[in-house]
Amino acid sequence: MKALQFLTENHPEVSELETPSIAADEVLVAARSVGICHSDIELLEGRYIIPFSYPIIPGHEWAGEVVAVGENVSDFAPGDRVVGECVIGEDHFGFSISGALAEFFVARPEWLHRIPENIDYASGALIETFTVGYNALLQVGNINASDTLVVLGAGPVGLVTTAAAHHLGAVVVTVDPSEARRTAALDLGADHAVDPEEAEELLAAITDGRGPSVVIEASGRPAVMANAIKLAGHGARLGFIGIDVGNEASAPLGLIQSKGLTIVGSIGSPFVWPEAIRFLERTGIDLSPLVTERFPVEGALDALAASRDSARNLKVIVELDATL
Repeated sequence: MKALQFLTENHPEVSELETPSIAADEVLVAARSVGICHSDIELLEGRYIIPFSYPIIPGHEWAGEVVAVGENVSDFAPGDRVVGECVIGEDHFGFSISGALAEFFVARPEWLHRIPENIDYASGALIETFTVGYNALLQVGNINASDTLVVLGAGPVGLVTTAAAHHLGAVVVTVDPSEARRTAALDLGADHAVDPEEAEELLAAITDGRGPSVVIEASGRPAVMANAIKLAGHGARLGFIGIDVGNEASAPLGLIQSKGLTIVGSIGSPFVWPEAIRFLERTGIDLSPLVTERFPVEGALDALAASRDSARNLKVIVELDATL
């Protein structure tokens, strides 16, 4: 089978590997769509938030088809369309253990969830991204039509958060310097999408000076993270999901107390996958506008390069169609 491997730091290769065998309690999945994430680039560059070692097959944003099950597996059968969670105890699928960017890979049934019929494989590969934003909104709590919610950063996570917040009833303002990403935010349900230079004035105008009741920081940029505290209204809830490793920025910490802010941080999406998938199925949110470029597995190196071009691409996916 073909697979993308990170052999060593900054050394990716499309390799020919043996198709893996499965144990009695495992499932063999044929990957159909696999997203490239900024975290995959960090892994390739030798940086990630938990320990890992090379060689490793990346791919934690995926959708696929079950092609074989072990004799002790009763919950899934060949032909099932599935997605899978990526935080597996202390391991991260696609990081500390090899992931889905291969024609076939091994999973355990407790990781897997069926894809609703109204979601195709390309959108299914974005379910992991959606669960991250959805989980952040749950952590902030009680998002509803009384809220003015601002999303800082319109990368894939910021955009899916925008879509979820819209369907929860909030007035949503998405902030990003990229006009293309602001347009994508509007397509996904944002009521307003503005450049960072215009955000404070707009938020004051639409809230009669109160400021937003919810701020979701999805950029992972230290200066933006610090500014989230300034933008927040009195009594606001702040959720931080943008990831930064090791950088710093000064922040007006006194505002946390004087504004009575509630701040939560979340990473990943433990325990929310079934709920998030039901939410997607029932709301009919279309995640496909996030997919801006597609490659075959033979072009996985080109997919990596394309994913680095944030001016051109939101989400790059690799599409596979192997059969046993």
